[in-house]
Amino acid sequence: MLVLLPPSEGKAGGLKGRPVALESLSFPGLTEARARVLDELVALCSGDAEKAREVLGLSAGQVGEVARNAALRSAPTGRVSAVYTGVLYDALALGGLSAAAKRRAAGALVVFSGLWGALRIGDRVPAYRCSAGVRLPGVGALAGHWRGPLAEALPEAAGGGPVLDLRSAAYAALWRPTGEVGDRTLTVRVLQERLVGGVPKRTVVSHFNKATKGRLVRDLLEAGPLPRGAGRVADALRDLGYRVERDEAAPSRLDVVVSEV
Repeated sequence: MLVLLPPSEGKAGGLKGRPVALESLSFPGLTEARARVLDELVALCSGDAEKAREVLGLSAGQVGEVARNAALRSAPTGRVSAVYTGVLYDALALGGLSAAAKRRAAGALVVFSGLWGALRIGDRVPAYRCSAGVRLPGVGALAGHWRGPLAEALPEAAGGGPVLDLRSAAYAALWRPTGEVGDRTLTVRVLQERLVGGVPKRTVVSHFNKATKGRLVRDLLEAGPLPRGAGRVADALRDLGYRVERDEAAPSRLDVVVSEV
């Protein structure tokens, strides 16, 4: 089973590892594409800070992120499992997984990134700021830049098992599984159900859908062997206590219905 995750905009501080070595990262077929984005990002952030801030879509209060990007080649690193923070990763709590669950996570989780393309949780990278929606000088739109390299690198990683896609739209644009891999790819939508005037009403959960997705992945990792077929994913989640529904009009989507977020 492969689980596709978005990154987080926030990154952990206090990293102490050696600077990033591109050749040591997972999916070595992405090395050239990574080097190009890294070079362009560092060059952009080493020049006019105001221009870099605008290109990266940062607020005036985030201008310090520009200086951090400029120093990426020499910046200290940490494991992906510790670098990414935020709602989804707080709920997933990778550091607190059992030993068996950590082994499953190492083989199943893939984190997408505007800078690195895709990473495994054991890869070591520095803190950075570069979202998937950025258009870098010399590279262009990052979604377009990554689409070809990721289409080459990831189908093999998907193996023959299900692919559970929990990415946001911006990161889903970097790689859309097609063909046989696409046929066994499932996306997750989180819906909140509440009684309004005695009538159940459902709304798509936005911010807190990340927490539900983080808990969902954590529970799957801790439960035991991951599902081997796409048809077993919904059953596995139901066994864990989740309310999961499938729409015949959208069979590749799983709706997880919650009453609290």
